[in-house]
Amino acid sequence: MHVIYGGTFDPIHHGHLRLALEVVDALQVERVNLVPCHIPPHRSGTGATSAQRLEMICLAIEGEARLCVDDRELQRAGASYTADTLRQLRHELGPHQPLVMVVGTDAFASFDQWREWRGIPELAHIVVVSRPGSELPEGSAASCLLDERRAETVSDLWQAPAGKILEFDSPLIDISATGIRQRISGGHSVRYLLPDSVLQRIHEQGLYGACPDRNF
Repeated sequence: MHVIYGGTFDPIHHGHLRLALEVVDALQVERVNLVPCHIPPHRSGTGATSAQRLEMICLAIEGEARLCVDDRELQRAGASYTADTLRQLRHELGPHQPLVMVVGTDAFASFDQWREWRGIPELAHIVVVSRPGSELPEGSAASCLLDERRAETVSDLWQAPAGKILEFDSPLIDISATGIRQRISGGHSVRYLLPDSVLQRIHEQGLYGACPDRNF
């Protein structure tokens, strides 16, 4: 089984990292591949460049064999669309290997706004992770899709290459990259919300309004 967990990771933090490891354990896989997007289609840019975000991810997962980074979306020009990434992976993996994408409830709630959203379940399974304060609106396209394709157990994902949607209740670490950026720009400490190596690089490069000379 090949598992991807995409996002802007702007910046990557302990919530991202802990969730990825919970997915490793829950799905009984060797690793989760973190896939940073180049240009997010549904938001206006990022606070750090693609190269800076990639570097921070590499710093964050250094020494952790169960997490790796897949920078394919950073190598493509233009907006990063999940359907394009999944098609490329499916071509590489072949038609039979299970492919899984991990997404939060908040993002999945607007799944019908994703490009080629109807075709995505034909390319991969979807693991929908509960997020604090996010629920699927009753009767929404996302809710109906979940009902149609619901996986009852993890073993369902191993039985087919794609097509199932599994709800996953992970131990919640309510950390947001938006909140981290706001705290940094306001001059507040974000220690212990993200790896020290990442925080050090943020201050060295003055990202998100950080003061390079400030003791983090």
